[in-house]
Amino acid sequence: MSKTEQNSIQVDVKTAYIEEQSNPVDDSYVFAYTITIRNTGATSARLISRHWLITDANGGIQEVFGEGVVGEQPYLRPGEDFSYTSGTSLPTPVGTMQGSYQMRSESGTLFDAPIAPFSLAVPHKLH
Repeated sequence: MSKTEQNSIQVDVKTAYIEEQSNPVDDSYVFAYTITIRNTGATSARLISRHWLITDANGGIQEVFGEGVVGEQPYLRPGEDFSYTSGTSLPTPVGTMQGSYQMRSESGTLFDAPIAPFSLAVPHKLH
């Protein structure tokens, strides 16, 4: 079995615009995102840290590094998943996020689980 098949993490994302916390007059748009991380590989792994690139419609980029997610470093056995909800704010009604989770396999090997780009958008702002 290849290393890729042993260490395989699937990341699914759902987003929502939080209108009641946003203030478009002040260029503040708040979004929530719910992420489900599933271990689709053959070995257990722990999420060690996260790295995000958050890009607004003006091309501004926020880079975020941190340990774990929502104060946790979940340990996922093969077939297990972990979900959490977090949020971010943008100065524009549309933006994107992408990044990666650094994982440690049960053998101690570090590997990255990529998070594909996803959109943050106020409803009806994207066609």
